Amino acid sequence: MPPVSYKSAGVDIDKADDFIRRIRPLIQTTMRPEVVGQIGGFSGFFKPRWGRLKAPVLVSSTDGVGTKLMIADLQGRHDTIGIDLVAMCVNDVVVTGAEPLFFLDYIAVGRLNPQRLHDVMKGIAKGCRLAGCALTGGETAELPGMYSGEKMDLAGFCVGLVDQPKIIDGSSCRQGDVLIGLASSGLHSNGFSLVRKVFSTEELKGKVGRDVLKPTRIYAGGLLSLFKKVTVKAAAHITGGGLIDNLPRVLPEGLGGEVRKGSWPVPAVFRAVQERGGIAEKEMFRTFNMGLGMVLVVSPRSRVKTINHLKGMNIRAWEIGKLTGEGPGVFLTDG
Repeated sequence: MPPVSYKSAGVDIDKADDFIRRIRPLIQTTMRPEVVGQIGGFSGFFKPRWGRLKAPVLVSSTDGVGTKLMIADLQGRHDTIGIDLVAMCVNDVVVTGAEPLFFLDYIAVGRLNPQRLHDVMKGIAKGCRLAGCALTGGETAELPGMYSGEKMDLAGFCVGLVDQPKIIDGSSCRQGDVLIGLASSGLHSNGFSLVRKVFSTEELKGKVGRDVLKPTRIYAGGLLSLFKKVTVKAAAHITGGGLIDNLPRVLPEGLGGEVRKGSWPVPAVFRAVQERGGIAEKEMFRTFNMGLGMVLVVSPRSRVKTINHLKGMNIRAWEIGKLTGEGPGVFLTDG
């Protein structure tokens, strides 16, 4: 048998080291004052400013982008998928009232494509800047036995910080409280297995693919600003499961959400998916965000202030319904 090396087995350490050197400038653009040390060690260091909080609580979340990666592959564009990765994690953290502090990524590939991975990292760095969190580290694993060619998968991890008395947990919600829906940027990062089923590969390589590839909106800045002005009783990130499954997750037992259809504009991309697939309305509302990436619960007297403040943060928002005492679940009504 001829001599065998790690490179001949499909793992190129030199290429991986060169990739790490290339992304250092991107990582530096996400730094916060609390970051300690330099990038490149075995761990990232972050020194929180505990003194400003009465009872500091760390909040964590992990997520991925699912088969939206396959649309990025078809489009040959990978500079936005990293924004999705950050968004899916930081949006889960911020709904608790927490400020996202730092983020780490995990990228698994069959074979390193330095330019493609650099594009992914550009998106991750941009997402971190939009969220105000530091990119403190990550891992890129070349796994030729698990992924064919240049196929990849992404995962992200975010840690945030909140003062325990200010945790948003839904416990103060009451019947009659108002539901405020915040505009999404499109499909975000859910439902893509269904999207790939109803549209052809050629369509997903063209305009349809460009439309559905729009990155997930990051709400951290707007919501953290809002929390200082308005008492938000509950906040739901509308991801897989749509409005029907996600809103009940943040409501106390015995309360349900009455959502008025037609109280917000549903973007055309959702209609296109529904019409092409002949998909039932309830299935759409349980699979996609239907134009609402977040739903907040506030008291009736706070609804106008909430909507106006979000508008000032360039986030469109609408009053979409109210809480009812009819029990758990989301009830769709005709507006």
